[in-house]
Amino acid sequence: MTPLRQRMIADMQLRGLADRTQESYLSAVHHLALHYRKSPDQLTDEELRQYFLYLRNVKRVAPSTAHVALNALRFLYAHTLHRPWPMLDFIRPPRPTKLPVVLSRGEVRHLLHAIRMPQYRACISLIYACGLRLLEGVRLTIPQIDSARHLLHIQAGKGGKDRYVPLPDSALTLLRQYWLTHRHPVFLFPALRGDAILAAATHPMDESGVQRAFRVTLRASGIQKPASIHTLRHSWATHLLEAGVNLRLIQAWLGHSSPQTTTIYTHLTERAEAAATPVITQLIDAVL
Repeated sequence: MTPLRQRMIADMQLRGLADRTQESYLSAVHHLALHYRKSPDQLTDEELRQYFLYLRNVKRVAPSTAHVALNALRFLYAHTLHRPWPMLDFIRPPRPTKLPVVLSRGEVRHLLHAIRMPQYRACISLIYACGLRLLEGVRLTIPQIDSARHLLHIQAGKGGKDRYVPLPDSALTLLRQYWLTHRHPVFLFPALRGDAILAAATHPMDESGVQRAFRVTLRASGIQKPASIHTLRHSWATHLLEAGVNLRLIQAWLGHSSPQTTTIYTHLTERAEAAATPVITQLIDAVL
């Protein structure tokens, strides 16, 4: 490991960046160094400019990938190298506004019941039932379950924030039944060896297996939507909003800092659209 990489890791830890953010930043800086075959601290302003043109015009990376690269390099030069780079302030990758994919309740039910492996079915079902992120579900521990109050205590979620999420009766029953298959003292979803659960595991199962199980089931289901595990979280929020749950509550349960992040689901509810259509029709008919 180079001294520059070590120093950047230490700086990111001191700034309290999440582990996933640190991994993404290090990967972005690594790809820059590979591209020029020299240390990033030896690059010129023009080389940085050409690199982002390369990402945009040759590699055609997604805007989100370009943003990660930009933020990583800003951190490297501003906090680790203490060097001003006006070019990094000039670069502005586009931020397209895309609505998330949402599955209907019938599609979610069909998918969950089609997952064959019990450990994956239990984990993915919980992710939908509580609107969790993938790692929040996979890494769930016994002390996080407040069965008396029917709550999950999500600890150190995205942004290092804690929150409580409602735990429906059916989800609690599912977790209890699944826990009886391994009785691990800490993890709800302990690590696997092949298809066997490790009762003495020191870490939870790998999230890649959960993602793979979801993809296989989605392909077999015939559902054509480009869904992922995270689609279940979007679907949960949309279904709650359709059922009349207050948007502020959904925001708190999702762990969103800004209500603007949560309001995107108002564009996805069938009930809201169905209610708005007659109003629009009546309004326009009165004019035309």
